[in-house]
Amino acid sequence: MKLITRKMVATSLTLAMVVPLAVACTKGEKADDKQERVLKIATSMGFGDDEYFRQQFTEIFEFANPNIKIEMIPTMDDKYRYGGVQPGEKMPDPMEKLKEVMQGDNPPDVVMVGYEQLPDIIESNMLTQLDPLITKDKFDTTGIVPAVIDGIKNAGSGKLYALAPTFSSSALIYNKKMFTDAGVDFPKDGMTWDEIFDLSKRLTKGEGENRLNGFSFSTQAQGDLFYGLQMYTAPLQLKMFDDAGEKMTVDTDQWEKVWTKMAQLQKDNVFPELMDPQKGMNRKFDQENPFAYDDFMSNRLAMGIINYGQIQQITNANKNAASYKGFTPIDWDVVTIPSHPEAKGVGGSIYMNGIMGINAKAQNPEDAWKFIKFVNGDDWAKLKSYSSYNLVARSKYLKPKDGLDFHMEAFYNVIPAPSDNNMKIYRDKPNIYQVQEIGHQMFNNVLQGKTTAREGLKEWQTQGDAMLKQMKENPGQMPNPMSMQAVPAG
Repeated sequence: MKLITRKMVATSLTLAMVVPLAVACTKGEKADDKQERVLKIATSMGFGDDEYFRQQFTEIFEFANPNIKIEMIPTMDDKYRYGGVQPGEKMPDPMEKLKEVMQGDNPPDVVMVGYEQLPDIIESNMLTQLDPLITKDKFDTTGIVPAVIDGIKNAGSGKLYALAPTFSSSALIYNKKMFTDAGVDFPKDGMTWDEIFDLSKRLTKGEGENRLNGFSFSTQAQGDLFYGLQMYTAPLQLKMFDDAGEKMTVDTDQWEKVWTKMAQLQKDNVFPELMDPQKGMNRKFDQENPFAYDDFMSNRLAMGIINYGQIQQITNANKNAASYKGFTPIDWDVVTIPSHPEAKGVGGSIYMNGIMGINAKAQNPEDAWKFIKFVNGDDWAKLKSYSSYNLVARSKYLKPKDGLDFHMEAFYNVIPAPSDNNMKIYRDKPNIYQVQEIGHQMFNNVLQGKTTAREGLKEWQTQGDAMLKQMKENPGQMPNPMSMQAVPAG
């Protein structure tokens, strides 16, 4: 009975919000706007009528515009929905399928793509530039956060070809008490990585189980520095291999500089101690501590990178601290992700949800723009800010929930790192992840002092080239690491 009541309340609340929104959108509607018409939408992974897409983006628009029927245009065969790829069969490239549909006999009016796909579709001249439409309709984009608007402009060489209504992001969280106890000033927005590393050195203390660490690329206990490092290298646009996925690109001075720096920082105790694979976990974690897996929530870490979704977990833990034996509530705040001097303000893990543009061959461009304006508008953001797990792109509705008071701007006053256009390579060569694993082994050898950074990178280049050659000569087959030079033992 309670469940039914809750659902009724939730439905009533949603309708209470939607009805004024619909009225606002239909005010001043011209007579010819009553004419029934179809708006066709496709996504780069569309399998026909997508229920999730409708719930997330179109239901409110359809309610406000009953004369416009939304039709989802499939871009992928339903047989691939649940991984129905036969042995030896190659799954079609979602982006190529979308391009094919966009230029077909029944082209979609609106298309949704991933951020990493956006530069490709723009360079192919397949999207309508939105700037003239924004100017003509005086559509306000000033309230859209830099993480979204600047990121999309960067993908279009300074021009807007799409908009995104929501996003997820990361920030640097810090434990205020640890800083106060150490007599160190709190971190600030806009700091460089080197400044954060220097702070970390001043905060690290203790040994073994009692060690307190200054910084980690993740709050997770026993995190892996090789994977965390990608947040550091992405703004520098360091790549493992070329755009064709045929040649390694790691035996360079820039890669050497990064690996040498990380090895020295590890030696200087900037990061948590390395996990010894022979011993497993280095700490005797309290089995009764429900947050043993998280160094920050276990009060063992002064600073770490978190995504917005983790805030709720920390909030709930603090609220229910009395229920968790040995847990001490954490006084915390966040600042922007550090950046490099040569890429100031660029960094963090930013994912834009619902990046949509108008097909250059749209049959109904007017309603396509009307829809994009709607889901990126002020009213839609206000409505979604109550329930969306992601952050809405309009800053005026980005406020801490549950009575919290923290520096919310840290999650959106950043610019995403340039998109990695290697997604197609990963689809075409799914085994290419093994190349990354070679680098993982080499990097750990460097951290453990078994080899120098340059020697490790040269070995990664050599073994990686051999593996890429195998993949090119025998596509679809698992490369054989045994045929390559063995990993040096030190």
